[in-house]
Amino acid sequence: MGVRAAAPGRVDGRTARAERTRAAIVEAHLALIAEGDLRPTGERIADRAGVSLRALWTNFKDMETLFEASGERLLAQQDAAHRPIPVELPLAERIDAYCRQRARLLQLVAPSARAAQMREPVSAQLRRNRLKHVERVRAEVEQLFAVELERAGDGRRQLVHALVAASTWSAWSMLRDGLGLGVDEARAVMTRTVGALLAEPAGR
Repeated sequence: MGVRAAAPGRVDGRTARAERTRAAIVEAHLALIAEGDLRPTGERIADRAGVSLRALWTNFKDMETLFEASGERLLAQQDAAHRPIPVELPLAERIDAYCRQRARLLQLVAPSARAAQMREPVSAQLRRNRLKHVERVRAEVEQLFAVELERAGDGRRQLVHALVAASTWSAWSMLRDGLGLGVDEARAVMTRTVGALLAEPAGR
């Protein structure tokens, strides 16, 4: 006799429970980091999620797989908070809207970004997570400032790099943590930097 297949309802129920458990673990991980526990242990994550340590490592084989899932959750949060900026706005208005949004999104991910900085040297997954954020910013820069980038001629690639560098976490961390600036002042510095870059003569 062949092995009987599990009833679809039972399989679906197990899958749903597993998904809820995984989601609870990811949310617990991010919540602990947001509260200042930048290197939460598996024990603390499991306790916060209300699951056993065994359940945590059944769902995530190691911290790298948890970092991947948490990174995807952060990207989803950013997607939900992101508001498209009309490309037909005058340049000054696009710059202002872009920098206001970048400041808001960077503040959203700030705890996780600070935590990632501590572990990134030994975590390939955290480096991959960072590059995903960078590529999203690059894509937005290339769409929002397409006209200005086209005018830059041979300097287009360098200008894209400069704009991305000025509006991603490393620069924001320097403004907020290195220089001790408040959010509004840090955003004003970003706005001035992005504006100065886009005001450069074409072709430079």
